[in-house]
Amino acid sequence: MIAAGVARVVVAMRDTDQRTAGLGEERVKRAGIAVTTGVLENQARELNLGFVSRVTRGRPWTRLKIAASLDGRTALNNGKSQWITGAAARRDGHHWRARACAVLTGIGTVREDDPRLTVRDVPTIRQPLRVVVDSRLEIPLTARLLEGGPVLIACAVDDQVKSLRLRDKGAEVITVANAAGKVDLPALLRELASRGVNELHVEAGYKLNGSLIREDCADELLLYLAPHLLGDHARGMADLPELTDLDQRRALTVSDMRAIDGDIRVIARVEPR
Repeated sequence: MIAAGVARVVVAMRDTDQRTAGLGEERVKRAGIAVTTGVLENQARELNLGFVSRVTRGRPWTRLKIAASLDGRTALNNGKSQWITGAAARRDGHHWRARACAVLTGIGTVREDDPRLTVRDVPTIRQPLRVVVDSRLEIPLTARLLEGGPVLIACAVDDQVKSLRLRDKGAEVITVANAAGKVDLPALLRELASRGVNELHVEAGYKLNGSLIREDCADELLLYLAPHLLGDHARGMADLPELTDLDQRRALTVSDMRAIDGDIRVIARVEPR
């Protein structure tokens, strides 16, 4: 830039990584180049929210994708959930998979749906890392997500035999246990950030969704609402504790709402407590 004789540089936002923040700006200023900063800064921050989250909070921006009926049900009581939303909504969901650095699910979803969690419905130049929360290392060696790209399995047990078999399948196994003998979700997010994961896309069941929200690990909800009613006996979006007062509810801020063919897509940010 300096050698090219540029007279003025316009910067949307300063680098939030303290290792490099301001160094480039200072260098071009010393070369006599005019620098203007803060132009469309909020929009630039939105485009880079995953990077900003990783370098400032030490965790990826975590987005929970949930497909549900209008009464907030994600699956029948027997676990059947394919398909609640239409093809256009599912294809839109693959855009968000492709955007993410990693896709996370839980062992319950693996057992019930046997998903691949790869990007298929839209073009992509790479497949995101697939991450499974599996406290007791119960994942079947025949699971489809063990094929087609990198897989990281987070568990809370030391099972050398099963770990070796999974490594033979190409998966990496890490142990991140909390005091309750479950996967330590905040620690897992920190581990993913250390691996360069900026945006984490979650496609899990109501139990893991609830755990992520309860442990303040969820930043955003990506909701696809289908024009159906599944009733009280179907599964909900997230397993959350019973409230005794409305002041205990988790606040959301809706940032976008639009129709996706016959379904409705809602993007809502989880407000900090």
